Amino acid sequence: MAAIPTPPDEPQDSPDAYVGLASDEAERLASERGWSTVRSLAPGTVITMEYRVGRLNFEVKDGRVSRAWKG
Repeated sequence: MAAIPTPPDEPQDSPDAYVGLASDEAERLASERGWSTVRSLAPGTVITMEYRVGRLNFEVKDGRVSRAWKG
């Protein structure tokens, strides 16, 4: 029988810490802190709702992160 895969750990980092930062600075910082995928989205962008371990999403308005969430 095959082993059950263990998902990688997510960084112990609060998405709220990125709100208000310039988008390029937030992306750089998130990568440094260990997020495997960082996704910047315009407000109202249609996205799928699947959860991806290690992904951090940013909603960017006027060049700044207005919202951030995991998955």
